[in-house]
Amino acid sequence: MLKTPSSMIPFNKPYLTGKETTYISKAVQSGKISGNGAYTHLCQLYFQKQYQFLKTLLTTSCSDALEMSAILLNIQPRDEVIVPSYTFVSTANAFVREGAKIVFCDSRSDHPGLDESILEELITPRTKAIVPVHYAGVASDMDAIMDVAARHNVAVIEDAAHAVDAYYIDRGGRRKRLGGIGDLGTFSFHETKNIIAGEGGLLIINRDSFTERAEIIWEKGTNRAAFFRGEVDKYGWVDIGSSFLPSEIVSAFLWAQLENLEKIQAKRISLWHHYNDALADWAKHQGIQLPIIPPYATVNGHMFYLVCESLEQRQQLQQHLKSKDIQAVTHYISLHSSPYFKAKHDGRELKETDRYSDCLLRLPMFYTLTETQQQYIIDALHSFN
Repeated sequence: MLKTPSSMIPFNKPYLTGKETTYISKAVQSGKISGNGAYTHLCQLYFQKQYQFLKTLLTTSCSDALEMSAILLNIQPRDEVIVPSYTFVSTANAFVREGAKIVFCDSRSDHPGLDESILEELITPRTKAIVPVHYAGVASDMDAIMDVAARHNVAVIEDAAHAVDAYYIDRGGRRKRLGGIGDLGTFSFHETKNIIAGEGGLLIINRDSFTERAEIIWEKGTNRAAFFRGEVDKYGWVDIGSSFLPSEIVSAFLWAQLENLEKIQAKRISLWHHYNDALADWAKHQGIQLPIIPPYATVNGHMFYLVCESLEQRQQLQQHLKSKDIQAVTHYISLHSSPYFKAKHDGRELKETDRYSDCLLRLPMFYTLTETQQQYIIDALHSFN
């Protein structure tokens, strides 16, 4: 018999380590609360040292990091950029803003990420970039993507919004951090992610030729950062750019999270595996697909989702969970069928993308989800028929 929880189990609940307000207070007391201060440097160095990224720049969002990528690549009107249709609008918007033509790629049948096997047929002489999205923190096949990119001399920007602390295992068995494989990569620290800052993001620069210009774009098109390092005697407007850097208040919050990354990840990964183990037989009986992790990918505990047999089954299952005070949520509506883009799409059927849009349902996943709460969710799923 299910015991009704005392309140609704939410889909997400932001986790606070307890040090966020302490570090924010220190930032305020320092007298330096605009961007590119001590906490910004701590966070950026963390990723450069721990993740061995060439250079990183904190941004106000992952959207901003993607927009910086588009500027760095000099995306021009009529350039083509290949993007999965099953993604958040920011993945495409960053390039649309520069005038690019978006060419949508369908998803894989076993995973919502883009289908690497059809990438080659989407390439044209105008293709400037490929933007794989590591959906749910599960790697796209980066060897296959980088091979296609190298053959056609196009850039690769990894949208790793979900993929902090996730890896790709290459053909030689080497583990590589997601975000650090393509020419550029991006992280998100939105409150729904594993590591959070309310809003926030990171641009990962993996090509040395981009490092200097990226910093200029980040600092409103000026060489202000070089000036503060004493590398130039004055700074001015030297390129296009915008105010992409977050305040020290955001960076201080993020630093408290990064100090606890290992603990946060261990708990989330444990929750993921418990869902997976406890629901395997039930899902098979229901005709529901659980997340499939390819041999070249790892689990980072960002999300646990179900792929139902039909839209009707998903609606029934979501309503069933709601009746048990459990908030399960859907995800993206296919971008190629969105009100903004539908008339611009080239007419190709993106069957798998539409299937995920209709059938994917996400279960509650957050650091403070208790064993009792998770078991209640599992029991509620088992009671669905």
